[in-house]
Amino acid sequence: MPSPPKSNFGLVSSDENAWAILAESWPAIRTSQTCLRALNLCVASCLLCLVICSAQDARRSSSAEKGDVDAAAAQQAFATNCASCHGLDGKGGERAPDIVTRPFVRQLADAELLQILRNGVPRTSMPAFNYLGDSVLRSLVSHLRTLQGGPKSENLPGDARRGRKLFLGEAGCSGCHMTRGEGGFFASDLTGYARGRAPGAIRDAILFPNRDLDPRNRTVVVTLPSGKTIEGIARNEDNFSLQLLTPDGSIYLLTKSGLKNLSYRNESPMPADYGKRLSTAEIDDLVKYLDSLAKENLKKEGSQEDEDED
Repeated sequence: MPSPPKSNFGLVSSDENAWAILAESWPAIRTSQTCLRALNLCVASCLLCLVICSAQDARRSSSAEKGDVDAAAAQQAFATNCASCHGLDGKGGERAPDIVTRPFVRQLADAELLQILRNGVPRTSMPAFNYLGDSVLRSLVSHLRTLQGGPKSENLPGDARRGRKLFLGEAGCSGCHMTRGEGGFFASDLTGYARGRAPGAIRDAILFPNRDLDPRNRTVVVTLPSGKTIEGIARNEDNFSLQLLTPDGSIYLLTKSGLKNLSYRNESPMPADYGKRLSTAEIDDLVKYLDSLAKENLKKEGSQEDEDED
């Protein structure tokens, strides 16, 4: 610090008193200045963190707008808005067509699919979903592409010929399902089932038939006025009537008001014990067989399209 000014009267002036006080207080003042600088530095750091976080949020928002979609959210959006008509697997229902395997739909660009979702399809039952917002619509397109695309070509374990023998024989699949015109018609035709599905999903469908069960495929149990109980799958059901298809191929036309009891089980008619009845190798054979059928069917469609163009 500078020296205090001298008094002309030989006494300590008020200025000297002030300088003395300033000298005594100087260490505290310097400490206060240091604290103030530290506080300023802390505030600046906080502001910098806020700027960085805001930039990260903006990048995440921008990525979401560009189509980085959470798979689980996309699946949920599809189940909520589309599955009631097109089915959870997108392969069609009683009120809307297959949008997974149909070549016309598969060939549409993402922009064209978004346009359909925004505006609907005139003179059809396809409504406009513009009110959902672009992020949800993009998630719907993303999930549809997942359903359509399936796995990349890979060398699956198992033997397709052994799988066919299992399907038509020991495994008992053909008692309900059909492939290439062989088998039953109680359950769905599996000729093209593997198309657009990953091998793991096919395996899970065999081992865990009650997982993510489509309500249309759950078991229906009815008790007739006579007391006879019948189990099957509902077909063309409404508030007043029910068509019940049973495993033996019989179809019962029933009026709900005339039934003694009507109940629904949250389980599929398909056996849930294939994991115990069949070995891992046998499951591989079945998956390989279904995969080979889908590939063969796809080749036939491609050849037919080429012939049509000619």
